[in-house]
Amino acid sequence: MTEHLVVFQPVGKRGRIQEGKTLREAGRELGADLESLCGGRQACGKCKVRIEEGHSLGLGMRSGQSHLSLPTEKEVELLGESAVNDGYRLACAATIAGPLSVYIPEESRTSKQVVAKTATQRAISLKPAVRKCYVELSNPRVEDPRGDWERLSEEITHRFGLAGLDIDYQALCCLSDIVRKADWKVTVTVSMERHRVTMVHPGLVERSFGLAIDVGTTTLAGYLCDLNTGEIIAAEAVMNPQISYGEDVISRITYAMDSPDGLSQLNACVIEALNGLTSNLAGKAGLVVEDIADVTMVGNTAMHHLFLKLDPQHLGRAPFTPVLHRPLDITARELGLKVHPATNVHILPILAGFVGADNIGVLVSEKPHDQEEVALVVDVGTNGELVLGNRRRLIAASCATGSPFEGAHIKFGMRAAAGAIERVVVDPQTCEVRFKVVGDDCWSDQGSRVKARGICGSGVIDAIAGMLHAQIINPRGAFNKNISMSRLLRDGGEPEFVIAWPAETAIDRAITISQGDVREVQLAKGALAAGARLLMNKLGVEQVDKVILAGAFGLHIDKANAMSIGLVPDCGWDKVYSVGNAAGEGARMALLNVNERREAAEIAQRLEYIELTAEPSFSKEFVHAMEFRPWKGI
Repeated sequence: MTEHLVVFQPVGKRGRIQEGKTLREAGRELGADLESLCGGRQACGKCKVRIEEGHSLGLGMRSGQSHLSLPTEKEVELLGESAVNDGYRLACAATIAGPLSVYIPEESRTSKQVVAKTATQRAISLKPAVRKCYVELSNPRVEDPRGDWERLSEEITHRFGLAGLDIDYQALCCLSDIVRKADWKVTVTVSMERHRVTMVHPGLVERSFGLAIDVGTTTLAGYLCDLNTGEIIAAEAVMNPQISYGEDVISRITYAMDSPDGLSQLNACVIEALNGLTSNLAGKAGLVVEDIADVTMVGNTAMHHLFLKLDPQHLGRAPFTPVLHRPLDITARELGLKVHPATNVHILPILAGFVGADNIGVLVSEKPHDQEEVALVVDVGTNGELVLGNRRRLIAASCATGSPFEGAHIKFGMRAAAGAIERVVVDPQTCEVRFKVVGDDCWSDQGSRVKARGICGSGVIDAIAGMLHAQIINPRGAFNKNISMSRLLRDGGEPEFVIAWPAETAIDRAITISQGDVREVQLAKGALAAGARLLMNKLGVEQVDKVILAGAFGLHIDKANAMSIGLVPDCGWDKVYSVGNAAGEGARMALLNVNERREAAEIAQRLEYIELTAEPSFSKEFVHAMEFRPWKGI
């Protein structure tokens, strides 16, 4: 029978599925389960999915509605004709007739994505970019016919020393009504960045609120903060819906270039997702979105451009030139963000085509430029970014790690959703395996109640480190031909090592690590390690004093396993540590203190960028770094 490649996003599950099967059956087969209250009878509408149209560079296929059976009457009835025309289908009704990229909306997912974007609680000196000013005005009289704005601005100058302010147009339109209903006692919100009154409130209003957002390739994170105390009053993260247009930044840049409305589509979907995120955060805190008076944003260079609707095409070709480097201040209404329309949105600066505002946020957060120790900052995601240095010199680089550390291009890879194998231990003597899945505290040999659906990045690292220690693979990544065991499958094709037997999985198939999976990890870790070696050569150091692992991946990987396969330099257990979403933390610090914004701009000016692909020794270092060996120094 004919089989076709089917990819389910945002969980990242993929595989070849027999023609004629429904998308619901494909989801169950690949471990991408969908809601289905009616059991597949086209009655509940809960298994709604969206079919992506067009060619995907990252997936190497063309997806479209024409690769499915025609919509049924029930689908049109439950979803509506316009939704069906927009690519929405019921997974229980649509049967496969060709390659497909399928996006599962949040409400249709049974396994919710685990999004590790929590912020740390740290003391931050408060100097927010907005200020509340309470004033009591004298009533207009015949002998004092000054305009309402002139009366207000002069009182603000007199009481607070803020001379020369202007006022947002929408605030001006409401001014006369508000001051009279409030008996001329009002609180104004002043954007110190724009030197402008953005809001006018009746009576005394003391609290101010701001939002820090991190626009990541895979996830979007938001931190709603009380600007008077610095407290995080609500935090949340969701998947970036742009993932349905491409898993990595190059795929999305290509989509923006090649599709007639590609840039607009990518911009609209991320703005819509951020608006939903903002609404949820405000609801959690008992606020309305219009209470948000200031916003800061970080993201890698491609996400930065797509968020701002800037043409990203030159990021995709040498010399990878961005539209601009400097920080920006833009009103929320210009961007389409649903906070107060006059709210200022401060976007941190970027350094290069693949070193963006997110890296600047990490540096603001961790401050290696203020320290004597030589630090290597590693942020592993769909792209790998590196910064090395101290107070004397900082250099940065980026490398194409692909996305095996997020489960992509791995045979049974998936992102960190319930059922993903996140921890693996291989006994070096018996080669037996125990594992732990997301959503269950028990290990597989302790009566785990959740069956495995796939394996995510941290589990892949553990598995390969364990296979290396048990000599199932050698340091060059090749399977040991002299080993024979039940967990080692050959079956005439490439060898595979069984991590979970069919009875331990929810997909009725063994979950394995194949030779191809090992090669994918080698390529990613080789690029990262070679980049680190080159930066050390440039800086003239033989060993780093500490390694800082930024990002969600760094938060979850086992440090010992990462060092044992040579993913990061071995500089001592206590000198390698994870800082979680340091990019988002940098955005929060910039939200709470304008001096951090100034510092971010200074860092961007000072940071040196090295284009690894232009370095003559990179290829040699890359080949050397492909081996799974711990390393120290150069």
